[in-house]
Amino acid sequence: MNEIPHNPPSAGEGDASSAQDLLAMVYDELRRLAEWKMAREIPGQTLQATALVHEAWLRLGGDRQPHWENRAHFFAAAAEAMRRILIDRARRKSAERHGGAGVRIDLENLDLAAAPEDAQILALDEALSQLTAHDPVKADLVKLRFFAGLTLDQAAQVLGVSTPTAKRHWAYARAWLYRAMTAP
Repeated sequence: MNEIPHNPPSAGEGDASSAQDLLAMVYDELRRLAEWKMAREIPGQTLQATALVHEAWLRLGGDRQPHWENRAHFFAAAAEAMRRILIDRARRKSAERHGGAGVRIDLENLDLAAAPEDAQILALDEALSQLTAHDPVKADLVKLRFFAGLTLDQAAQVLGVSTPTAKRHWAYARAWLYRAMTAP
């Protein structure tokens, strides 16, 4: 993350060259984060890290990038875009018309069924929405850690808080989300 400037260039209305400059600066980092996130997904995913980065870039505005205040603003938006893509994908996959009620079976080991990752992502999304209403900074930390794959130090840097503060926020957010996700 050190190679990304503190204030990334912004593309004005229709300024495709500035958008391309920004993409060139952040692409490798976004790709690494997407690869990290996709490595944590259940086997058999059809979404590739490159596709996740490209879809997130398009959701961020593509060639018509908005004005980014700083790195924190850009990476928070990128993390949110990746989160939304994965949530939308989980919802789509779990929809009844797409066979969401079915159970995926690993044919190599017929006695083992794949974990219901999509249901967990949907539960996390709902709990995260509640946490955002309760404490947006802690919710942003969770998004950066879980969906963008940043380390605690990197997320603290992006959010502009100290590492000890980020550690306290992370402990609080994890406990808060656990309680929200396990409550009946």
